[in-house]
Amino acid sequence: MSKKRGDLALIDAAKRYDGVDLSQIGIRVESEEFTEAYDKVTGRQVSALERAKGRIEEFSKIQLNGLKSIYKPFDGVEVRTTLKPVESVGCYIPGGQASYPSSVLMAATPASVAGVRRVVVCTPASKDGLNPLLLVACDICRVREVYKVGGAQAVAALAYGTESIQPVLKIVGAGNIYVTYAKMEVSRDVAVDMPAGPSEILVLADEGADARLIALDLAAQAEHGASSLCGLATTSSTLLKAVEDELGKVVGEATRRELVEHSLKANGFAVVSEEVDECIAFVNEFAPEHLEVFAAEPRSLADKITSAGLILLGSSSPAAATDYGVGPSHILPTGGYAKAASGLSVIDFVKIVNVVEFTPAGLKAVVDDVVTVAEVEGFYGHARSVKERVQRFA
Repeated sequence: MSKKRGDLALIDAAKRYDGVDLSQIGIRVESEEFTEAYDKVTGRQVSALERAKGRIEEFSKIQLNGLKSIYKPFDGVEVRTTLKPVESVGCYIPGGQASYPSSVLMAATPASVAGVRRVVVCTPASKDGLNPLLLVACDICRVREVYKVGGAQAVAALAYGTESIQPVLKIVGAGNIYVTYAKMEVSRDVAVDMPAGPSEILVLADEGADARLIALDLAAQAEHGASSLCGLATTSSTLLKAVEDELGKVVGEATRRELVEHSLKANGFAVVSEEVDECIAFVNEFAPEHLEVFAAEPRSLADKITSAGLILLGSSSPAAATDYGVGPSHILPTGGYAKAASGLSVIDFVKIVNVVEFTPAGLKAVVDDVVTVAEVEGFYGHARSVKERVQRFA
């Protein structure tokens, strides 16, 4: 997409990739479209979104408050950790195989808690426009700047702007491989969260795990798309055989059977080792987006995991339950980036700014250390700026 072509580039890309004429349906969602969306959804659906938003909001506030601190190394020296919101954020909400109103909550709610003034949503439209429940989710999150634009072109528009879309300071959200690479490309010019591409699940299980539940979770993750990665790491070849048998049954009953079957055949895998430590080493090297631990003592195994976007413990903790608002975001690092990156959270929408205040006595308490290190590094002006103050205020 050319930076120079602006809206025309968006219109051309939507026709080519989505079969949608944005010149007819409009690039930006109009206010009446939000109102009309409520007529196309049920009260139960709206209430479910509102409750999920409430849980995400509460969790985000707890996280945010935990970042604030006051440190006093000496009398007369105070360091306050303060939080400043990013001024504008673009949230990419994927489309294609499905519509994700839940992803709106996961991105926009922590942004709102952080105090971001301008939150923008970009998501691909179909010929019928946008999913009404997605628009309701935007309205619940008080996001009224919504654009019917998806793919790499949406990322470019958020980064560089067009006639209709003003650029933002940071882009967040998951997407397909094209969206992920687009985020990485524009990261030279605008901040991004983390690579969050095709979805992944890895199950770590011992011989006592429930094969049926594992099969259900693998098939559920495969629903996301043909590029989803679904794996099992286990100490039991007997369990692996049982999971394969159950998968045959689950996939046969799946509503989106062709997609699930294709995903599992193309990207499904298993790792078997008699030693659980070898399985754990594989998990940490693979660094999955979602890790489910089916074991007699799941917490002790989880303590050994150093790389995973989200860890779920025990047979009662399916990844699918976390997709719909128990607090943490379901926008998580993929492709091995969980080795160094975290899932999206309220922290992504703030800048941590430390505020330091010395009294004369406080400055005197650190002057010897400051001068010693500054002079060793050859920064005599640094040393002088501190020494003269101490002498003046003595």
